[in-house]
Amino acid sequence: MSAEPDSEPDTTPPAHSGAPEPGSAQAPRDAVWTIPNALSVLRLLGVPLFLWLILQPVFHGPHLDGWAILVLAVSGLTDYLDGKIARALNQTSKLGAVLDPAADRLYILATLVGLAWRDIIPIWLVVLLVGRDVLMAVPLAILRRHGYAALPVHYLGKAATFNLLYAFPLLLLGDGHGALNDVAGAIGWAFAIWGTTLYWLAAGLYVVQVRQVVREDAGRA
Repeated sequence: MSAEPDSEPDTTPPAHSGAPEPGSAQAPRDAVWTIPNALSVLRLLGVPLFLWLILQPVFHGPHLDGWAILVLAVSGLTDYLDGKIARALNQTSKLGAVLDPAADRLYILATLVGLAWRDIIPIWLVVLLVGRDVLMAVPLAILRRHGYAALPVHYLGKAATFNLLYAFPLLLLGDGHGALNDVAGAIGWAFAIWGTTLYWLAAGLYVVQVRQVVREDAGRA
């Protein structure tokens, strides 16, 4: 669900920008009104809608899980499309590089809150996933202290997000007592376990990359 680059980060920018050369065709632009940015904003607007839908039973309202799953599906589709469109139309932008991962994180957080509140997932899973993001603030702070922006996420991070965003709607669909619910729940937990494992492995790899950047930066000093 993320539109972050696949390649390993370039750790030798001439002015500690952490970004491609300004003349490059892939250099992020300052454009705001682009199709990918509009799709990312649409995804962000879906976060409170998703929470409202999934929490209806908690406040003695109707079960609107089907609509909640539809919102997640539309979010996943727009996430896929904004990356494709950005590359196809050369509409990558600095704003898009912020909006896209922000939408990913907010959907993960909103889904965790909703599923935990309804006792569909245990609190320890929430702690594992949210705790990982909290701990990642440390290497990000180190990067900024050295004048770098956030590094591109490795494919492990993308795979983790992919697994988690498949896991959540399946776990929600598994909240029932029929055979379909049982199958969906089992598959959902498989995605959740793999996604959580990859999420932490990606964090470890990110720390290694940050150490490499800092070490090379110190060598050039």
